[in-house]
Amino acid sequence: MGESASLGYTHPSDDGLQVQTLLKKIKYLEVQKQNAESEKVRLQRELEALRKELERLRTPPLITATIIDILSDGRAVVKSSSGPHFVVGASQLIDIDDLIPGTLVALNQRTLSILELLPSSKDPSVSGMEIVNCPDINFSDIGGLDDEIQEIKEMVELPLLHPELFESVGIEPPNGVLLYGPPGNGKTQLAKAVAGETSSTFIKVVASEFVRKYIGEGARLVRETFKLAKEKAPSVIFIDELDAIGATRTESSISGDREVQRTLMQLLSEMDGFEKRGNVKILAATNRPDILDTALLRPGRFDRLVEIPLPNKEGRMAIFNIHTKNMNLKHIDCSKLLENADNISGAQIKSICTEAGMFAVRERRSHVTQKDFDQAMVKVLQKSAIDAIDNSGIFR
Repeated sequence: MGESASLGYTHPSDDGLQVQTLLKKIKYLEVQKQNAESEKVRLQRELEALRKELERLRTPPLITATIIDILSDGRAVVKSSSGPHFVVGASQLIDIDDLIPGTLVALNQRTLSILELLPSSKDPSVSGMEIVNCPDINFSDIGGLDDEIQEIKEMVELPLLHPELFESVGIEPPNGVLLYGPPGNGKTQLAKAVAGETSSTFIKVVASEFVRKYIGEGARLVRETFKLAKEKAPSVIFIDELDAIGATRTESSISGDREVQRTLMQLLSEMDGFEKRGNVKILAATNRPDILDTALLRPGRFDRLVEIPLPNKEGRMAIFNIHTKNMNLKHIDCSKLLENADNISGAQIKSICTEAGMFAVRERRSHVTQKDFDQAMVKVLQKSAIDAIDNSGIFR
Protein backbone atom coordinates (compact mmCIF):
# COMPACT_ATOMS: atom_id res chain seq x y z
CA MET A 1 0.00 0.00 0.00
CA GLY A 2 2.79 2.36 0.74
CA GLU A 3 4.35 1.68 -2.68
CA SER A 4 1.02 2.42 -4.47
CA ALA A 5 0.64 5.73 -2.71
CA SER A 6 4.17 6.68 -3.67
CA LEU A 7 3.37 6.04 -7.39
CA GLY A 8 0.50 8.67 -7.31
CA TYR A 9 -2.43 6.27 -7.18
CA THR A 10 -5.84 7.96 -6.69
CA HIS A 11 -9.00 6.39 -5.59
CA PRO A 12 -11.71 5.97 -8.30
CA SER A 13 -14.19 8.01 -6.25
CA ASP A 14 -11.82 11.02 -6.39
CA ASP A 15 -11.78 10.87 -10.23
CA GLY A 16 -15.60 10.92 -10.33
CA LEU A 17 -15.74 14.02 -8.18
CA GLN A 18 -13.26 15.80 -10.41
CA VAL A 19 -15.29 14.90 -13.52
CA GLN A 20 -18.52 16.19 -11.96
CA THR A 21 -16.78 19.40 -10.96
CA LEU A 22 -15.48 19.89 -14.51
CA LEU A 23 -18.95 19.22 -16.01
CA LYS A 24 -20.47 21.82 -13.72
CA LYS A 25 -17.83 24.32 -14.77
CA ILE A 26 -18.53 23.56 -18.44
CA LYS A 27 -22.28 24.09 -17.98
CA TYR A 28 -21.64 27.32 -16.11
CA LEU A 29 -19.32 28.55 -18.86
CA GLU A 30 -21.89 27.61 -21.53
CA VAL A 31 -24.55 29.63 -19.70
CA GLN A 32 -22.12 32.53 -19.44
CA LYS A 33 -21.40 32.23 -23.15
CA GLN A 34 -25.10 32.31 -24.03
CA ASN A 35 -25.62 35.36 -21.83
CA ALA A 36 -22.65 37.07 -23.44
CA GLU A 37 -23.95 36.29 -26.95
CA SER A 38 -27.41 37.64 -26.04
CA GLU A 39 -25.85 40.78 -24.63
CA LYS A 40 -23.75 41.10 -27.80
CA VAL A 41 -26.85 40.88 -30.01
CA ARG A 42 -28.63 43.48 -27.87
CA LEU A 43 -25.69 45.85 -28.01
CA GLN A 44 -25.39 45.38 -31.80
CA ARG A 45 -29.07 46.28 -32.23
CA GLU A 46 -28.69 49.30 -29.99
CA LEU A 47 -25.57 50.34 -31.92
CA GLU A 48 -27.44 50.00 -35.22
CA ALA A 49 -30.34 52.07 -33.92
CA LEU A 50 -27.95 54.77 -32.71
CA ARG A 51 -26.20 54.79 -36.09
CA LYS A 52 -29.53 55.25 -37.89
CA GLU A 53 -30.51 58.02 -35.49
CA LEU A 54 -27.15 59.71 -36.06
CA GLU A 55 -27.58 59.45 -39.84
CA ARG A 56 -31.10 60.87 -39.54
CA LEU A 57 -29.84 63.80 -37.49
CA ARG A 58 -27.05 64.43 -39.99
CA THR A 59 -29.50 64.45 -42.90
CA PRO A 60 -30.07 68.02 -44.16
CA PRO A 61 -33.56 69.42 -43.52
CA LEU A 62 -36.20 69.00 -46.22
CA ILE A 63 -38.23 71.80 -47.80
CA THR A 64 -42.01 71.65 -47.66
CA ALA A 65 -43.95 72.44 -50.82
CA THR A 66 -47.41 72.07 -52.30
CA ILE A 67 -48.05 70.44 -55.67
CA ILE A 68 -49.62 72.86 -58.15
CA ASP A 69 -49.82 70.70 -61.27
CA ILE A 70 -48.57 67.41 -62.77
CA LEU A 71 -46.85 67.48 -66.19
CA SER A 72 -47.28 64.82 -68.88
CA ASP A 73 -43.72 63.52 -68.35
CA GLY A 74 -44.36 62.77 -64.68
CA ARG A 75 -42.67 65.84 -63.26
CA ALA A 76 -44.53 68.14 -60.91
CA VAL A 77 -44.94 71.88 -60.57
CA VAL A 78 -44.60 72.76 -56.90
CA LYS A 79 -44.78 75.90 -54.82
CA SER A 80 -42.16 75.85 -52.09
CA SER A 81 -42.69 77.22 -48.61
CA SER A 82 -40.29 80.05 -49.46
CA GLY A 83 -42.49 81.21 -52.34
CA PRO A 84 -41.02 80.34 -55.78
CA HIS A 85 -42.47 77.71 -58.12
CA PHE A 86 -40.28 74.83 -59.36
CA VAL A 87 -40.60 72.00 -61.85
CA VAL A 88 -39.18 68.94 -60.06
CA GLY A 89 -38.95 65.18 -60.34
CA ALA A 90 -40.02 62.59 -57.79
CA SER A 91 -38.28 59.69 -56.08
CA GLN A 92 -38.86 56.22 -57.55
CA LEU A 93 -40.23 55.16 -54.16
CA ILE A 94 -43.24 57.47 -54.63
CA ASP A 95 -46.24 56.35 -56.67
CA ILE A 96 -46.95 58.92 -59.39
CA ASP A 97 -50.70 58.41 -58.91
CA ASP A 98 -50.37 59.79 -55.37
CA LEU A 99 -49.07 63.11 -56.68
CA ILE A 100 -52.19 65.22 -57.06
CA PRO A 101 -52.58 69.01 -56.93
CA GLY A 102 -52.84 70.27 -53.37
CA THR A 103 -50.72 67.47 -51.86
CA LEU A 104 -48.10 68.56 -49.33
CA VAL A 105 -44.64 67.11 -50.13
CA ALA A 106 -41.06 67.26 -48.83
CA LEU A 107 -38.27 68.31 -51.24
CA ASN A 108 -34.54 67.59 -51.17
CA GLN A 109 -32.76 70.78 -50.22
CA ARG A 110 -30.12 70.49 -52.97
CA THR A 111 -31.91 68.86 -55.93
CA LEU A 112 -35.49 69.85 -54.94
CA SER A 113 -36.69 66.34 -55.83
CA ILE A 114 -39.83 65.07 -54.10
CA LEU A 115 -38.70 62.61 -51.43
CA GLU A 116 -41.91 61.91 -49.48
CA LEU A 117 -45.57 62.81 -49.15
CA LEU A 118 -46.63 64.70 -46.05
CA PRO A 119 -50.01 64.58 -44.31
CA SER A 120 -52.20 67.56 -45.05
CA SER A 121 -51.88 70.24 -42.41
CA LYS A 122 -55.03 71.40 -40.66
CA ASP A 123 -55.64 74.18 -38.25
CA PRO A 124 -55.82 72.70 -34.71
CA SER A 125 -59.07 74.55 -34.11
CA VAL A 126 -60.57 72.81 -37.17
CA SER A 127 -59.35 69.36 -36.11
CA GLY A 128 -60.88 69.93 -32.67
CA MET A 129 -64.33 70.43 -34.21
CA GLU A 130 -64.70 66.72 -34.95
CA ILE A 131 -66.62 64.90 -32.23
CA VAL A 132 -64.93 61.53 -31.67
CA ASN A 133 -67.09 60.39 -28.76
CA CYS A 134 -70.67 61.02 -29.80
CA PRO A 135 -73.12 62.24 -27.14
CA ASP A 136 -75.21 59.57 -25.47
CA ILE A 137 -78.44 61.16 -26.73
CA ASN A 138 -80.95 59.88 -29.23
CA PHE A 139 -84.27 61.10 -30.58
CA SER A 140 -86.21 59.26 -27.88
CA ASP A 141 -84.65 61.63 -25.31
CA ILE A 142 -86.34 64.64 -26.94
CA GLY A 143 -90.00 65.22 -26.24
CA GLY A 144 -92.68 67.19 -28.05
CA LEU A 145 -90.91 67.44 -31.41
CA ASP A 146 -92.09 64.34 -33.27
CA ASP A 147 -92.87 66.15 -36.56
CA GLU A 148 -89.61 68.09 -36.46
CA ILE A 149 -87.62 64.92 -35.74
CA GLN A 150 -89.25 63.24 -38.74
CA GLU A 151 -88.22 66.13 -41.00
CA ILE A 152 -84.62 65.98 -39.77
CA LYS A 153 -84.50 62.23 -40.32
CA GLU A 154 -85.70 62.70 -43.89
CA MET A 155 -83.15 65.45 -44.58
CA VAL A 156 -80.07 64.20 -42.73
CA GLU A 157 -80.35 60.53 -41.73
CA LEU A 158 -81.96 59.02 -44.83
CA PRO A 159 -79.44 60.44 -47.37
CA LEU A 160 -76.57 59.12 -45.23
CA LEU A 161 -78.00 55.73 -44.29
CA HIS A 162 -80.14 54.91 -47.35
CA PRO A 163 -78.91 56.82 -50.42
CA GLU A 164 -80.35 54.12 -52.67
CA LEU A 165 -83.87 55.38 -51.91
CA PHE A 166 -83.10 58.72 -53.56
CA GLU A 167 -81.41 57.02 -56.52
CA SER A 168 -84.45 54.83 -57.12
CA VAL A 169 -86.76 57.87 -57.12
CA GLY A 170 -84.36 59.86 -59.29
CA ILE A 171 -83.78 62.93 -57.12
CA GLU A 172 -80.74 64.39 -55.45
CA PRO A 173 -80.66 64.24 -51.64
CA PRO A 174 -81.41 67.58 -49.95
CA ASN A 175 -78.46 69.60 -48.78
CA GLY A 176 -79.15 71.15 -45.42
CA VAL A 177 -81.54 71.92 -42.59
CA LEU A 178 -81.86 75.17 -40.64
CA LEU A 179 -83.39 74.89 -37.17
CA TYR A 180 -84.85 78.15 -35.87
CA GLY A 181 -86.98 79.25 -32.97
CA PRO A 182 -86.80 80.72 -29.46
CA PRO A 183 -83.95 79.55 -27.22
CA GLY A 184 -84.28 76.55 -24.96
CA ASN A 185 -86.56 74.39 -27.10
CA GLY A 186 -84.19 71.69 -28.29
CA LYS A 187 -82.30 72.89 -31.37
CA THR A 188 -78.89 71.90 -30.02
CA GLN A 189 -80.36 68.75 -28.47
CA LEU A 190 -81.62 67.70 -31.91
CA ALA A 191 -78.10 68.14 -33.30
CA LYS A 192 -76.69 65.99 -30.47
CA ALA A 193 -79.29 63.34 -31.25
CA VAL A 194 -78.24 63.34 -34.92
CA ALA A 195 -74.64 62.77 -33.77
CA GLY A 196 -75.77 59.90 -31.56
CA GLU A 197 -78.08 58.28 -34.11
CA THR A 198 -75.85 58.34 -37.20
CA SER A 199 -72.57 56.52 -37.62
CA SER A 200 -71.20 59.39 -39.72
CA THR A 201 -68.57 61.88 -38.64
CA PHE A 202 -70.09 64.78 -36.70
CA ILE A 203 -68.35 68.16 -36.87
CA LYS A 204 -69.65 70.82 -34.48
CA VAL A 205 -68.71 74.46 -34.79
CA VAL A 206 -70.08 77.66 -33.27
CA ALA A 207 -70.31 80.27 -36.02
CA SER A 208 -68.45 82.84 -33.92
CA GLU A 209 -65.34 80.61 -34.13
CA PHE A 210 -65.08 81.64 -37.80
CA VAL A 211 -64.67 85.31 -36.83
CA ARG A 212 -60.94 86.03 -36.78
CA LYS A 213 -58.72 89.06 -36.38
CA TYR A 214 -56.77 88.91 -39.62
CA ILE A 215 -58.11 89.20 -43.16
CA GLY A 216 -58.78 85.84 -44.80
CA GLU A 217 -58.41 83.73 -41.64
CA GLY A 218 -62.15 83.19 -41.21
CA ALA A 219 -62.60 82.17 -44.85
CA ARG A 220 -59.65 79.76 -44.53
CA LEU A 221 -61.22 78.12 -41.47
CA VAL A 222 -64.52 77.68 -43.34
CA ARG A 223 -62.65 76.13 -46.26
CA GLU A 224 -60.67 73.76 -44.03
CA THR A 225 -63.81 72.75 -42.12
CA PHE A 226 -65.54 71.64 -45.30
CA LYS A 227 -62.34 69.96 -46.49
CA LEU A 228 -62.22 67.96 -43.25
CA ALA A 229 -65.88 67.01 -43.70
CA LYS A 230 -65.19 65.76 -47.25
CA GLU A 231 -62.22 63.70 -46.06
CA LYS A 232 -64.31 62.15 -43.27
CA ALA A 233 -67.47 61.67 -45.40
CA PRO A 234 -70.16 60.64 -44.77
CA SER A 235 -70.31 63.51 -42.33
CA VAL A 236 -72.56 66.14 -40.78
CA ILE A 237 -71.48 69.76 -40.12
CA PHE A 238 -73.48 71.42 -37.35
CA ILE A 239 -73.15 75.23 -37.25
CA ASP A 240 -74.61 76.63 -34.05
CA GLU A 241 -75.62 80.30 -33.68
CA LEU A 242 -75.46 80.82 -37.44
CA ASP A 243 -76.50 84.48 -37.14
CA ALA A 244 -73.00 85.30 -35.80
CA ILE A 245 -71.68 85.31 -39.39
CA GLY A 246 -74.88 84.93 -41.43
CA ALA A 247 -76.49 88.34 -40.85
CA THR A 248 -77.67 90.36 -43.83
CA ARG A 249 -74.79 92.08 -45.61
CA THR A 250 -74.65 95.88 -45.39
CA GLU A 251 -72.55 98.72 -46.79
CA SER A 252 -70.48 98.88 -43.63
CA SER A 253 -67.13 100.69 -43.63
CA ILE A 254 -65.88 98.90 -40.50
CA SER A 255 -63.10 96.44 -41.32
CA GLY A 256 -64.44 93.88 -38.85
CA ASP A 257 -67.85 93.81 -40.54
CA ARG A 258 -66.23 93.44 -43.96
CA GLU A 259 -64.19 90.47 -42.72
CA VAL A 260 -67.34 88.78 -41.36
CA GLN A 261 -68.97 89.31 -44.77
CA ARG A 262 -65.96 87.71 -46.50
CA THR A 263 -66.34 84.71 -44.22
CA LEU A 264 -70.05 84.54 -45.06
CA MET A 265 -69.27 84.59 -48.79
CA GLN A 266 -66.84 81.71 -48.35
CA LEU A 267 -69.53 79.77 -46.45
CA LEU A 268 -72.03 80.43 -49.28
CA SER A 269 -69.49 79.19 -51.82
CA GLU A 270 -68.75 76.01 -49.87
CA MET A 271 -72.44 75.24 -49.35
CA ASP A 272 -73.41 75.61 -53.01
CA GLY A 273 -70.41 76.38 -55.18
CA PHE A 274 -68.89 74.86 -58.31
CA GLU A 275 -67.47 71.87 -56.46
CA LYS A 276 -69.96 69.27 -55.26
CA ARG A 277 -70.00 68.77 -51.54
CA GLY A 278 -70.35 65.01 -51.76
CA ASN A 279 -71.83 63.08 -48.89
CA VAL A 280 -71.66 66.04 -46.49
CA LYS A 281 -74.84 67.33 -44.83
CA ILE A 282 -75.24 70.68 -43.08
CA LEU A 283 -77.31 71.28 -39.97
CA ALA A 284 -77.51 74.80 -38.54
CA ALA A 285 -79.35 76.52 -35.71
CA THR A 286 -80.26 80.12 -34.94
CA ASN A 287 -82.53 82.11 -32.66
CA ARG A 288 -82.74 85.01 -35.14
CA PRO A 289 -83.82 83.83 -38.60
CA ASP A 290 -85.15 87.34 -39.35
CA ILE A 291 -81.62 88.81 -39.63
CA LEU A 292 -80.10 86.05 -41.80
CA ASP A 293 -78.92 86.89 -45.31
CA THR A 294 -81.41 85.83 -47.99
CA ALA A 295 -78.64 84.07 -49.92
CA LEU A 296 -78.28 81.64 -47.00
CA LEU A 297 -81.95 80.77 -46.92
CA ARG A 298 -82.49 79.95 -50.57
CA PRO A 299 -83.02 76.31 -51.68
CA GLY A 300 -79.76 74.59 -52.54
CA ARG A 301 -78.12 75.75 -49.36
CA PHE A 302 -80.83 75.14 -46.78
CA ASP A 303 -83.51 73.08 -48.48
CA ARG A 304 -85.68 72.89 -45.40
CA LEU A 305 -86.32 75.40 -42.64
CA VAL A 306 -87.62 73.67 -39.52
CA GLU A 307 -89.18 75.77 -36.77
CA ILE A 308 -88.63 74.54 -33.22
CA PRO A 309 -91.49 76.23 -31.33
CA LEU A 310 -92.44 76.33 -27.68
CA PRO A 311 -93.87 72.94 -26.70
CA ASN A 312 -97.65 72.47 -26.53
CA LYS A 313 -99.43 70.71 -23.68
CA GLU A 314 -98.57 67.20 -24.92
CA GLY A 315 -95.01 68.27 -25.61
CA ARG A 316 -94.60 69.72 -22.12
CA MET A 317 -95.84 66.45 -20.62
CA ALA A 318 -93.41 64.44 -22.75
CA ILE A 319 -90.47 66.65 -21.77
CA PHE A 320 -91.47 66.49 -18.10
CA ASN A 321 -91.63 62.69 -18.22
CA ILE A 322 -88.19 62.48 -19.86
CA HIS A 323 -86.53 64.63 -17.17
CA THR A 324 -88.28 62.91 -14.26
CA LYS A 325 -87.92 59.28 -15.38
CA ASN A 326 -84.94 58.75 -13.06
CA MET A 327 -86.28 60.86 -10.18
CA ASN A 328 -87.83 59.42 -7.04
CA LEU A 329 -91.27 61.08 -7.11
CA LYS A 330 -94.03 60.88 -4.51
CA HIS A 331 -97.65 61.95 -5.16
CA ILE A 332 -96.93 64.18 -8.18
CA ASP A 333 -99.76 65.56 -10.35
CA CYS A 334 -97.79 66.78 -13.36
CA SER A 335 -100.93 67.66 -15.36
CA LYS A 336 -101.90 70.19 -12.72
CA LEU A 337 -98.33 71.47 -12.52
CA LEU A 338 -98.05 72.25 -16.27
CA GLU A 339 -101.67 73.17 -16.88
CA ASN A 340 -101.18 76.94 -17.10
CA ALA A 341 -97.55 76.96 -18.29
CA ASP A 342 -98.28 77.90 -21.92
CA ASN A 343 -95.11 79.91 -22.58
CA ILE A 344 -92.62 77.64 -20.88
CA SER A 345 -89.71 76.17 -22.83
CA GLY A 346 -88.14 72.73 -22.68
CA ALA A 347 -85.05 74.15 -20.97
CA GLN A 348 -87.24 75.73 -18.29
CA ILE A 349 -89.01 72.40 -17.67
CA LYS A 350 -85.62 70.76 -17.15
CA SER A 351 -84.65 73.58 -14.78
CA ILE A 352 -87.89 73.09 -12.81
CA CYS A 353 -87.12 69.38 -12.38
CA THR A 354 -83.60 70.16 -11.23
CA GLU A 355 -84.72 72.84 -8.78
CA ALA A 356 -87.41 70.52 -7.34
CA GLY A 357 -84.73 67.91 -6.73
CA MET A 358 -82.55 70.53 -5.05
CA PHE A 359 -85.37 71.41 -2.65
CA ALA A 360 -85.55 67.73 -1.66
CA VAL A 361 -81.77 67.54 -1.25
CA ARG A 362 -81.81 70.67 0.90
CA GLU A 363 -84.18 68.95 3.34
CA ARG A 364 -82.20 65.68 3.16
CA ARG A 365 -85.13 63.76 1.63
CA SER A 366 -84.78 60.88 -0.83
CA HIS A 367 -87.99 61.72 -2.73
CA VAL A 368 -89.48 64.76 -4.46
CA THR A 369 -92.98 65.98 -3.57
CA GLN A 370 -95.60 68.18 -5.23
CA LYS A 371 -94.60 71.05 -2.94
CA ASP A 372 -91.02 70.89 -4.26
CA PHE A 373 -92.26 71.23 -7.84
CA ASP A 374 -94.58 74.12 -6.93
CA GLN A 375 -91.71 76.01 -5.32
CA ALA A 376 -89.42 75.21 -8.26
CA MET A 377 -92.05 76.44 -10.73
CA VAL A 378 -92.32 79.78 -8.93
CA LYS A 379 -88.55 80.17 -8.69
CA VAL A 380 -87.84 79.40 -12.37
CA LEU A 381 -90.70 81.51 -13.74
CA GLN A 382 -89.75 84.48 -11.56
CA LYS A 383 -86.15 84.27 -12.77
CA SER A 384 -87.35 84.10 -16.39
CA ALA A 385 -89.54 87.15 -15.87
CA ILE A 386 -86.62 89.14 -14.39
CA ASP A 387 -84.37 88.10 -17.30
CA ALA A 388 -87.03 89.18 -19.79
CA ILE A 389 -87.32 92.61 -18.14
CA ASP A 390 -83.54 92.95 -18.02
CA ASN A 391 -83.20 92.08 -21.71
CA SER A 392 -85.90 94.60 -22.64
CA GLY A 393 -83.67 97.40 -21.42
CA ILE A 394 -85.53 98.49 -18.30
CA PHE A 395 -82.63 97.45 -16.06
CA ARG A 396 -79.28 98.71 -17.25
